[in-house]
Amino acid sequence: MDAAGRRGDAAVAGEGIVMARTFKHLETKAVHAGVPSPRPGGAVIMPIFQSAMFEFTGEGSYHDLKYLRLNNTPTQTALHGKLAALESAEAAVATSSGMAAISTTLLTVLAPGDHLLAQDCLYGGTHDLLTTELKHLGIAVDFIDADDPSSWTRLLRANTRAIYVETISNPLMRVPDLEGIVTFATSHGLVSLIDNTFATPVNFRPLERGFDLVLHSCTKYLNGHSDIVAGAVVGSKAWIERITHRLNHLGGSLDPHACFLLDRGLKTLVLRVRHQCAGALAISRGLEAHPRVEKVNYPGLPSHPQHARARSLLEGVSGMLSFELRGGAAAADAFMRRTTLPIVAPSLGGAETLLTRPAVTSHAGMAPADRLRTGITDGLIRMSVGLEACDEILDDLFQALDAGRDA
Repeated sequence: MDAAGRRGDAAVAGEGIVMARTFKHLETKAVHAGVPSPRPGGAVIMPIFQSAMFEFTGEGSYHDLKYLRLNNTPTQTALHGKLAALESAEAAVATSSGMAAISTTLLTVLAPGDHLLAQDCLYGGTHDLLTTELKHLGIAVDFIDADDPSSWTRLLRANTRAIYVETISNPLMRVPDLEGIVTFATSHGLVSLIDNTFATPVNFRPLERGFDLVLHSCTKYLNGHSDIVAGAVVGSKAWIERITHRLNHLGGSLDPHACFLLDRGLKTLVLRVRHQCAGALAISRGLEAHPRVEKVNYPGLPSHPQHARARSLLEGVSGMLSFELRGGAAAADAFMRRTTLPIVAPSLGGAETLLTRPAVTSHAGMAPADRLRTGITDGLIRMSVGLEACDEILDDLFQALDAGRDA
């Protein structure tokens, strides 16, 4: 077995208890990685250790004290082992939200006076963090066209410390030049950070491609059931130790019950994501052929500008797509009201198909001019394909589209 297959499976889950086995395939890691050996009390399912504090046993460091906020209790460490294994990593830490993972990581990697390069089309919460909070902390940010490597060097500064991208951008489904990002970061001594939420480790494992740190909003696909908010940071043991220490001070730990739910959701990750990817491709094809649809953004379609790159880099694409109707925002709102199967709600990655208009939800915090500059129109609809039968989803979308002809 190669090194990538061995890393991430030796998670500590209690004093003197370690994983005794490694696993080769992602499906097996999703079920078994992180589970302590021997199993606590013989339990087949990892128990919830619902205790904020644990007995002192002579730990020599503050960060080694067994305490819930310090992210080292048995339920937490078992989850960390599974997260690391799925991304072929040495270590991982779960956080109280995806934004906690992003903000804590950036505040670990960057300091006042530093400079960050970031992809120009990102999740709205990330964009707002970069343009408001980091600015107040004296950290400068420049946005790059992640599809144009020739332009990156012009924005490079002596104090540039890191570069930040999304595997598949939210909500326009762009696939950056990920190989170019790694090469650029390595040649200029930058820390490379990537939000892998849309792709998941089922479709792309950034550490295997040379990225330094991987971030997830575990609220989405990794949990997959729309019932918790959580995040994760995955990478080398050295980086995760630094990030965990910062997280310990900022207080963004994940509670035991949410850890348990996330661990449970991860067991079906591979099955869910592959089903959702297949559904998203079929739905994208159907929408693209409909006369009332102006544009579909899905890297699995040959019409997508980064289709060849997506096929080369990704093992699957995503259960996410976005599209625009003829008629703009008014047509989009009317269409969503006419659907009966999808739920009109923000977020993504759960069992239920969701529709949302990013201009008024996930990217509402961006200035209208910034949204338009990056290609996010007021009428753009983002769709998270769920686990329902694909034919049934398409039938409902088509009836909503066709009804709009006569409206």
